[in-house]
Amino acid sequence: MAITSANQLELLQTAEAVAREKMIDPGLVIEAMEESLARAAKSRYGAEMDIRVSIDRKTGKATFTRVRTVIDPEEEELENYQAQLTVEQAKQYLDDPKIGDTIVDEVPPVEMGRIAAQSAKQVILQKVREAERDRQYEEFKDRAGTIINGQVKREEYGNVIVDVGRGEAVLRRNEKIGRESYRPNDRIRCYIKEVRREARGPQIFLSRTAPEFMAELFKMEVPEIYDGIIEIKAVARDPGSRAKIAVISYDSSIDPVGACVGMRGSRVQAVVNELQGEKIDIIPWNEDAPTFLVNALQPAEVSKVVLDEEAGKIEVVVPEEQLSLAIGRRGQNVRLASQLTHLDIDIMTEEEESARRQAEFELRTKLFMDTLDLDEFFAQLLVSEGFTNLEEVAYVEAEELLVIDGVDEDTASELQARARDYLEAENKKALEHARELGAEDSLIDFEGLTPQMVEALAQDDVKTLEDFATCADWELAGGWTTVNGERVKDDGVLEKFDVSLEEAQTLVMTARIQLGWVDPADLATDDAADGEDGEEQEVGA
Repeated sequence: MAITSANQLELLQTAEAVAREKMIDPGLVIEAMEESLARAAKSRYGAEMDIRVSIDRKTGKATFTRVRTVIDPEEEELENYQAQLTVEQAKQYLDDPKIGDTIVDEVPPVEMGRIAAQSAKQVILQKVREAERDRQYEEFKDRAGTIINGQVKREEYGNVIVDVGRGEAVLRRNEKIGRESYRPNDRIRCYIKEVRREARGPQIFLSRTAPEFMAELFKMEVPEIYDGIIEIKAVARDPGSRAKIAVISYDSSIDPVGACVGMRGSRVQAVVNELQGEKIDIIPWNEDAPTFLVNALQPAEVSKVVLDEEAGKIEVVVPEEQLSLAIGRRGQNVRLASQLTHLDIDIMTEEEESARRQAEFELRTKLFMDTLDLDEFFAQLLVSEGFTNLEEVAYVEAEELLVIDGVDEDTASELQARARDYLEAENKKALEHARELGAEDSLIDFEGLTPQMVEALAQDDVKTLEDFATCADWELAGGWTTVNGERVKDDGVLEKFDVSLEEAQTLVMTARIQLGWVDPADLATDDAADGEDGEEQEVGA
């Protein structure tokens, strides 16, 4: 096939038809045609030649040209005689040739055989597919995080292929609600969870189980959320079964829960119907974590809440008759409340909490009886006044002991003397054990570590100041790690001594400075830079 005047306009018509069908730029189709014709010409004239084709956008005329580049033979060896020229060789074509100049010669159009035509067709199809993928990716990449309506095309291995207009999207099996099933041509509404560019084209992943899907549905049903008067602060879902959503209103005259429920429940019911009857608890948001948790555990009533912020854990005490309601069927209520508040929740009854407190009371009473040689009544008095360990008794101000009934100055002095004597004996015993384990004086004499701490470190094979300086802060103080969405406790060597993460950082850094590993001047410079950054941010705010 030769590109003659009879079919020049046909090229343009074909390009426009393909571009219209695939909804891409006609110029991209013409560029693909130019590349395919150039490949066919190279197969005719030689692969070494730099053959280029230009199709006139108005007339459709295809011009075939051969391009040769002028190079410097001293810096670059003349490897391709068909596409390169030296300066001397170029002088017969140009008056004053320079390195980098190109010489363009028009060559006759080629006759395209069956194989060349098939190859050209493949090039055009490949370019069109690439342009179509780019167009689809550009269209959908900014729509991630929104809701889209589509039509079910087919189901493959439990995954639903959805027609979303100018492309296809995938609703994976684990992103469907419960046992949902769809038939071809069913209408479906989904949340665009992710849009990725892959080798086989852009992949649009949908979800109906994502918490964000519920939030977007409420945004569609509740104008106050769309307008920003009400904000959805958190969502937790057990897809197809139950969900909790926390909302806050920035207008004191608008009740966030009532606005989301709607007149006679019309607004929330529209969301429930879309989510296959999923029950939804709408909860008022509160900055105070314990108060918010009490709301999140509704409809159960809570008697008492104890928050451990450092561990990200919270203890909830409920009446015996409310325990099953607070936990929910298969732990659903407490699990959703935990997801909503991002806290580990430990639920116990009032009886269990009372028993635990009694056990702690008895344990501390026994501690004082055994170590201070006190009778049970006197030891109970100490515990009742809030004393929990020997250090508090030994080093507290004497006035705090005198407030206890029956304790005078002599008794207070005797109590503190006994406590100090016991602690000194324990310290001596711990140091002797630490030395037996191999603890060196560099670690024993390090300020900030008690004999019991040194003993615990030596038992963990930390026996020198160098060993201690290589420790991470969490290895000393402990911490929490999230594994598969669950918080896992990391035990610290010094955790039982109530060493915080900040204290562990300070101890380790001090050890590194003493060893000369860290220059204090560098730390001061870093702190000053951090301070300046903070001031700049504050001014900018």
